[in-house]
Amino acid sequence: MINFKINDISVEAEKGETILTVARKNDIYIPTMCYISKTTPCASCRMCVVEAEGVEGFVLSCNTPPTEGIEITTNTAELENERTNIMKLYDVNHPLECGVCDKSGECDLQNKTLEFNIERQNFSARDQNRDRQNWGLINYNPSLCILCEKCVHVCNEVIGDDAIEVKFGGYSSTIIPKNADTLDCTFCGECIAVCPVGALVSSDFEYTANAWELSRVPATCAHCSAGCSLEYETRHSGINSVDEIYRVKNNFEFTSLCGAGRFGYDFDNKVVKEVDSFKLGIEALKNSDAIRFSSIITNEEAHILELLKEKLGIKLFNDDARKFAEFMKSYSSISGKLHHSGSLDAIKQSDAAIIIGSRIATDNPGVRYALTTAAKHNGAKVVYAHPMEDVLMQNVITQFMKYEVGTEEGVLALLAHALLVDADLNEKEKAFFDDLDLGYIYAETNLGEEEFSFMMKSFTRTKNRVLIIGNDLIAHERSDNIAKLAALIEKYSSFSLVIVPREVNTLGCSLINSLDIDEDIANVVGYNAKGSFVISSQEGADLAVAALNQQEGTVVNIDNKVLPTNVALSFNGYTLNDIANALDINKENTVDYTKELSKNSGFKTVEFDDLENFLSKMGDDVRGYLLDEVTCQADGELEELDDLPEFNGTIIYHADPVLQFNNLTKQAAQLEKDNFLRGSKQFSVAAKISDGDKVEVTFGSTTIQREFKLDSELKGTVALNPTFDIGVDSSRYRFVKSKIVRVV
Repeated sequence: MINFKINDISVEAEKGETILTVARKNDIYIPTMCYISKTTPCASCRMCVVEAEGVEGFVLSCNTPPTEGIEITTNTAELENERTNIMKLYDVNHPLECGVCDKSGECDLQNKTLEFNIERQNFSARDQNRDRQNWGLINYNPSLCILCEKCVHVCNEVIGDDAIEVKFGGYSSTIIPKNADTLDCTFCGECIAVCPVGALVSSDFEYTANAWELSRVPATCAHCSAGCSLEYETRHSGINSVDEIYRVKNNFEFTSLCGAGRFGYDFDNKVVKEVDSFKLGIEALKNSDAIRFSSIITNEEAHILELLKEKLGIKLFNDDARKFAEFMKSYSSISGKLHHSGSLDAIKQSDAAIIIGSRIATDNPGVRYALTTAAKHNGAKVVYAHPMEDVLMQNVITQFMKYEVGTEEGVLALLAHALLVDADLNEKEKAFFDDLDLGYIYAETNLGEEEFSFMMKSFTRTKNRVLIIGNDLIAHERSDNIAKLAALIEKYSSFSLVIVPREVNTLGCSLINSLDIDEDIANVVGYNAKGSFVISSQEGADLAVAALNQQEGTVVNIDNKVLPTNVALSFNGYTLNDIANALDINKENTVDYTKELSKNSGFKTVEFDDLENFLSKMGDDVRGYLLDEVTCQADGELEELDDLPEFNGTIIYHADPVLQFNNLTKQAAQLEKDNFLRGSKQFSVAAKISDGDKVEVTFGSTTIQREFKLDSELKGTVALNPTFDIGVDSSRYRFVKSKIVRVV
């Protein structure tokens, strides 16, 4: 610890902290314009200057670490004059468009101009012709830009797109797309969030509302298992005073959102109560043999479904959550505990990471952003193991391991063999590794011993290590043994383990529900899923219920945290709780079940209204609670590896494009509906199809039609097939052999 003083107040700093971060921890105000907590300091505004005893001139507090015993002063007449002049320079020729500017009311330039009492302008400069840029979901007005560089830093250091840069030209400097004529990125909108003025704005939101007219509703994103915090901003719209979501925001200082979370918010269900449909729904449940449901629901809804199963004596189907529960059961048989140890924060703080079995950039952007942060800030060594390269990860990974489709069990065995070479294993575990036919596994996985040697060498000096397991391993037919191998790595090595479920509440449903194997039977009620009678928030429902942005409730995210979400828009129809009440399972509100979630699975007896939902001043995520650890009997044993399968011919990989996850994002008006079958030149030759061809794709018992797009970024004979518009069960292994026929 380093001891020093700020304004005669004794403070302490840890290694790596700056004067500014220590000041903020101790509630000492230092003004900033370009600083953002989650990136390295931009150091472009100079607003954060302070005086240091014995040091000539001013010191930038944002990037200067303190030294033992130094005395810092944050407020003097000289500092006030310096900051005032900086603000006058910022205000030079800045257009006075506050009446229509989307940032007005929450603009740093406005705030600082008032703070430093800028009543007149002493400087001037010749105005420049600066054309507005329309970049799709994002508009850029260079005449409003103050070149703080926040957008550039966050795009490079947190998101990983590295899509924009500063074009330097003195007073004519501007932000431009990097190596492109127009913006080529994943359109997360994080640049909009961090922009302190109105230079970068949402093209859909621009000129629609003022900041002070909007009501903020804290919630949890509904699109993937990262559980990102966000705020729905709503306002009355139209003569009937109907609430609408105008935009989504996040606490950009510490958190990030992907484009689906930011722009894919309009999936609410606009219906009224239909008494006849409700009665039909009750009768359908009474006469059903099973309920099939999606993991895109709250914990409370999952709990009600479990009660309905018990009450009606029927089966409960959710293969996504069931497969995940089976994976975690096998994991627990080796680890002796119910929950994995890692988290998104562990990934951010890591200096070594292995990701296997996921096209993670689109499967779970929250994990991608955490990996980018680790790579850019910690110099983390990131090993990406997958049968397909991913251009979105090229700025992050340090080693790509390309293995053969279907051989994940062998790959994880090789990983465990490399990572646990010096581990204190028991006799049976040692025997498992001694019996491995390494030559066979190397040959069938198409990985080389030198790749693992290189990986281990790169990890030599690393301390904070994390292994990230994706859905390709969870859904694999050998997932039972794969889970045990992952648990073994966590148990005997310095690696923490993060297991990435597919849907927003796969983890919660797996802990709450006792699930049956989904059978092909006719008399099934679907809850946000297919069935003979469908109760859903989506189109085509026999009985409409509320969407996730119209509900109170909780979900369990990748961090094993129980996170609250709130009602952004009212719902005038029936809820699952209404259905339960009609069947004599009585609670006044759905969230009355929050405190009744199973303690055996780690849930706590906490009322919904007692759940916290905010970020602390230093970025601590004070939302909900962390599941209690639950010990399990560690009586599992590793099985001998099965023969590794071969996938020949034309293979497709079920992976959604950027900004798409499910039917909720499919409904969103702003999100691109990219539903092409995408493949390489090699794939097109093997499948005997050409760019632009309409093709019929058959896999298993399913046949769909797609337009084929030749993608220069893809290699090999595996094509990408989106599922957001066809609802492929995420419990299925995502690589499938397919028959592809050109439609004439």
